[in-house]
Amino acid sequence: MRMLLTGQVGLDRQAYLNQVESIARSHGEPLKVFHVGDMMYREAPDVKPGRILDLPLSRLTSLRRAVFRDILADLPNHPHVVINSHATFRWKHGLFAAFDFDQLAQLQADIYVTLLDNVESVHQRLLRDHNVDHSLKDLMVWREEEILATELMARANAQHPGAFYVLARGRHASTALTLFRLLMRPGMRKVYPSFPMSHVMNMPDILHDINAFRRSMADKFITFDPGDVDEKILYDAAVSAVEEGRQTLNVEASGGSVQLRVPEILSIGGDINGQIYARDFMMVRQSDMIVSYIPELSDGRPGLSSGVERELQHAYDHAREVYVIWRPKTAPSPFVTQTATRLFTTVDEAMAYFSQCGFCPAHNLFDNA
Repeated sequence: MRMLLTGQVGLDRQAYLNQVESIARSHGEPLKVFHVGDMMYREAPDVKPGRILDLPLSRLTSLRRAVFRDILADLPNHPHVVINSHATFRWKHGLFAAFDFDQLAQLQADIYVTLLDNVESVHQRLLRDHNVDHSLKDLMVWREEEILATELMARANAQHPGAFYVLARGRHASTALTLFRLLMRPGMRKVYPSFPMSHVMNMPDILHDINAFRRSMADKFITFDPGDVDEKILYDAAVSAVEEGRQTLNVEASGGSVQLRVPEILSIGGDINGQIYARDFMMVRQSDMIVSYIPELSDGRPGLSSGVERELQHAYDHAREVYVIWRPKTAPSPFVTQTATRLFTTVDEAMAYFSQCGFCPAHNLFDNA
């Protein structure tokens, strides 16, 4: 299997792929990772670190093509390959493609993945590791550019179209195992775990149950978890900061606390909401099925958010299997029952059914990773 992995600057994809390689080694699986950026620097030893994008476009293109020629020549020697690159570059030259269609056709990648992360974590890494002038708005735009360009790359080769996925690095746990499974366990079912988010943030008991549900899904399936990018929480915190008269906000990013300007966070509110809407629906469509966990609130009402309702309908409209774990004592409405493939009352009941149907293995995730 061949995978082309893309993503904006500031994701630290190399460290992430080191985790994937470690998982592969632990299972005795051969995996070759090509880091295009590093290979370009080795091809041009006269270029100082961090300055390669300052080269004239003609030389930059020649370097990139030379590196891809080396990769293409080496591909037959490796059964499983990940090529770590960008889909686009935005630098002093403006926005330009980081690929050539003729070489993509020769590559014949089976899988294209755009890696994502929360905007505050990307911002933090850029401050730490790069000298890149940017705003939070820039980071939101760069993310969309990578997603769109990579999806076009996946569709470009009509003779060998590749599957396209978006995947977040993970807020609290790395999704490196998910990437490993996408590449080396193609028979595993892909699941979109659906659950209420923003309006249960101050309900610790319900959050505990939701997180247990998410772990159960991630244990047995390839999961695309919407909670791995939770920038709505960042925006809501900025709104609260305004009410308190604060101009800065300290938030937890991947590398610890980082300070952001409240007006700058508010300025990307539309981007956050728009990308949540588009990205979550995209992840529903790239899954085989949706499994939705509906908790019971303290007053007995179902914890059914508008977002979850839309996700269930979107999955149904796109012919995905729809499973609902309904925890409230009150019966679900016809808008749930008429779109659901099957309803369950507990996570254990759902997992037993999935195992019985052969959707997931009975043994643990490391045996099956």
